[in-house]
Amino acid sequence: MNQREKNISHTIDVHTPSVARMYDWLLGGIENYASDREACQELLEIAPSTQVLARNNRAFLQRVVRVLVEDYGIRQFLDHGSGLPTQDNVHQIAQRSDPGCRVVYVDNDPIVLAHGRTTLEENDRTAILNEDMRNTAAIFDSEPVRRLIDPNEPMAALFVSVLHCLRDTDDEMDPAAVIRRVAERLPAGSYMVICQLVSDDPAVRDGVTHLMEVATGGTWGRVREQREVRAYFEDMRVLEPGLVDVLDWRPDTPVLPPEQRAVDWVEWGGVAQL
Repeated sequence: MNQREKNISHTIDVHTPSVARMYDWLLGGIENYASDREACQELLEIAPSTQVLARNNRAFLQRVVRVLVEDYGIRQFLDHGSGLPTQDNVHQIAQRSDPGCRVVYVDNDPIVLAHGRTTLEENDRTAILNEDMRNTAAIFDSEPVRRLIDPNEPMAALFVSVLHCLRDTDDEMDPAAVIRRVAERLPAGSYMVICQLVSDDPAVRDGVTHLMEVATGGTWGRVREQREVRAYFEDMRVLEPGLVDVLDWRPDTPVLPPEQRAVDWVEWGGVAQL
């Protein structure tokens, strides 16, 4: 354990992998620990293109925020399961197009909150909320959301690469139920951005799900199939180009080199208007 890890190990469990910290490592970040790196190496043995997938997903988030601001006039965002701050976070992309954009980030990972309060809350139009993304009522009734989000103005609710972290349950805490509850709280004309890990290969689905279940101590959901993600968009108007590998969602360049495409599994989803 290096000195940085020793300094905060008394407040953050550095021995159990964190999905946020694993994602940080996959993106080339430094806010991760030995347990996260070891879990990532095991993950890469099952799905070798995982780092490509992580980069594609981050690029999708950046594109979709820019498009929603510039082409659809959205000025407020609620980012569920925001993860560790990195370059070009949601508020930076949105406020680059319009400084008046407001963003509330939602996460309950201690290290995300620690870094988020110094990196994400950099002006009076951004806030980070310590809350489980499944607790819809608590999120919408929170002080940051009431302060920054106008309930009469369309907004965008982001669920980017987080729903695979939720387990299938029968107590209204599964991904589909969360999406339904959030949709009910959104103003007319709002947008939902949803993508999650999917694979056509049962070995990849089962292998990754088992690995992450064990590594995170049971705080993970599962890799799903496209048909399951498609059901999240029921009764919504999906924007072009539809539900796709996020690499193919309005790419910045018309021709994408083969090395940019993940082959083992993909982030799959899109954007819809309510």
